[in-house]
Amino acid sequence: MGIKNETIISSVNGIYPELVIIRHQIHRNPELSFKEYETSRLIQSELSKLDIEFKVLSETGVIATIGQGDKCVALRADIDALPMSEETNCDFASINPDIMHACGHDMHTTMLIGAAKVLKKHESELNGTVKLIFQPGEEKLPGGASLMIREGALANPAPSAIFGQHVNPGEKLGTISLADGYIMGSADELYWTINGKGAHAAQPHLGADPILAASHLITNLQSLITKFRNPLNPGVLALTAINGGTATNIIPEKVELKGTFRSFDNEWRYLMIEKIRKFSVGICNLYDCTCSFDPILGYPPLSNDSSSTNIAKETAEKIFGGTNVLSWEPKMWAEDFAYYAQQIPSTFWFLGVMPMNLQVMPGLHNPKFLPGDEALILGTSMLVAVASNYLDKKIAEDKSTST
Repeated sequence: MGIKNETIISSVNGIYPELVIIRHQIHRNPELSFKEYETSRLIQSELSKLDIEFKVLSETGVIATIGQGDKCVALRADIDALPMSEETNCDFASINPDIMHACGHDMHTTMLIGAAKVLKKHESELNGTVKLIFQPGEEKLPGGASLMIREGALANPAPSAIFGQHVNPGEKLGTISLADGYIMGSADELYWTINGKGAHAAQPHLGADPILAASHLITNLQSLITKFRNPLNPGVLALTAINGGTATNIIPEKVELKGTFRSFDNEWRYLMIEKIRKFSVGICNLYDCTCSFDPILGYPPLSNDSSSTNIAKETAEKIFGGTNVLSWEPKMWAEDFAYYAQQIPSTFWFLGVMPMNLQVMPGLHNPKFLPGDEALILGTSMLVAVASNYLDKKIAEDKSTST
């Protein structure tokens, strides 16, 4: 049943030179979120070469199906880059000023293209349908996943599970990390504007100091995390920017703050947003200042389904070897893959890309971040294998139920 693992690995090794060329082309021509027009055209071109029908969603997103039958599983890759200048000095470095694939999406996209090549070659061996989702805008709110879902990415055919992956510079090449339950947090953007009354610094009684109000607000907000949270429930509230004032002898009219709030618990998340609002207004009022609090709700927390994760783990042990399948430590990062997980069972894993001769490498969103091409083989193999294995499991479950 399904595609044998040795067939998958052999097939991926056979197309490895093609994948390297594709990866380098994507890396050399990065595009920002929701503007991935050339990347989308490249994806469409590769699918067309394989005689795979596709559909464009959200202008640059692409979905396609391989195989046939009622059983359907989805594989997702994100395709956008980041607004930063590359400093890798590699021979396929970005030629687009101030845009770089610093989060590995060039790898993710190439791996899914590679999976399409192998799945199409062995289409007759599949026990169902594999849906490919090339998704724009993971790096920018409201998140391409939410838009793709709204436009029908999870319909016609409707997958019963979805799998995705991310390169991980924190673990060695040849390893994979995964876990069930919550693996990444929500990510909300927080913005404050504190308005006071400007005055000469030598006459503070004639003004209302927004800097003083801001300093007390920053300090007191940390108590929300320590006193209004179950200690066993992770949460992070970080104030990351403060801007106000122009001179040593002027009390300014206004101070602006920025920050982020992250959690694994949606119910507590929304409760905390309202507490932050209440605290902010109240504390600023103590100093005769007013406060405008404007949060932007970001991606929800990402939780892996236990059943699909068990299938992914079983698959990984065969592809990577049992000792190279690691337990993922949850992070307060965020991923819009969480929107898919809210709709259907999902599993998201992390692919080690640190070269064996290194103990540390530049991390995600670093201008020197550059995974090696070798990771393409394992990432592509894992996508093909997990899709095939999942469909096999669903067929076996049906047979067991019918008997």
